[in-house]
Amino acid sequence: MMNPWRLRLLSQLDTLGTVRAVAQAASMSPSSVSQQLAVLEAETRTQLLERTGRRVRLTSAGVILARRARALLDHMESVEEELRGFGEEPAGLVRLGAFQSAIHTMAVPAVTRLAREHPQLDVELLELEPHESMPALRGGDADLIITTTDFDELPLGPDLDLVPLATDPVLLVVPPGHPVTGRGGAVDLAACADEPWAFDMPQSYMANLAQRLCRQARFEPRVVCRFSNYMMTLQHVEAGLSIALLPGLAVDRRYRVDTRELATPVTRTITAAVRRGSPPRAAVRVVLDALRRPQDLPLPDTE
Repeated sequence: MMNPWRLRLLSQLDTLGTVRAVAQAASMSPSSVSQQLAVLEAETRTQLLERTGRRVRLTSAGVILARRARALLDHMESVEEELRGFGEEPAGLVRLGAFQSAIHTMAVPAVTRLAREHPQLDVELLELEPHESMPALRGGDADLIITTTDFDELPLGPDLDLVPLATDPVLLVVPPGHPVTGRGGAVDLAACADEPWAFDMPQSYMANLAQRLCRQARFEPRVVCRFSNYMMTLQHVEAGLSIALLPGLAVDRRYRVDTRELATPVTRTITAAVRRGSPPRAAVRVVLDALRRPQDLPLPDTE
């Protein structure tokens, strides 16, 4: 009989690509992962792995088993959930991944309500940007994610079910009293070609989007800092050291900054995603329903 834990390692190898990456995700040594996968080959009496140079990759049979295993593991979790609380309150652990600005505006309010309404439910919040959350969902390290469908570099794909949650404008954020605010109305980014810019980390959704928008306005931005934390970006802008492009949800009103809409509006679609296949566990459905409830999202002042 195949061991579910070893099947998960095989599924993660299909998603992450290397034994080293699987070992890191599972908090194991690479040699231990290799040993467990060898045991799985013995259990299945099938060659699942083959060496190409110094690396290991899945055989055709390994790919098929890894992808079937993902659905099997999801179904097993669903059955275990039903057996633990059949006809009772949703219970168990749900791992919810969300990008930074969605955590305090969407995820935390939903989890707060769930803690009151479903005390047997545990929600683990994971801060994951879109380029991190989609692999985590596909690899089984997250049960549900809040992401965006606008991240061109990593398409969502047909293996995921999507539930739209909200839309969020991308805004120009400048220090208070900045000359661009005196012009009123929406801003053409070309007017900011000579400004110092604060960017997100390389290859992140907002860094790639800001780079693309600046280049569409026919200039190369002079990036003076990069932060993975929007609060640090807002503090830098507030100090008059830079300007930035940020999603509306990221603009915390505690910081003294001005915002302006773009002359060519840009919005991102905020979406929940779960793995397609067997129906999500009852606990996952409850979290998804909480995220879909209407919420009073903070709106930045763009006047």
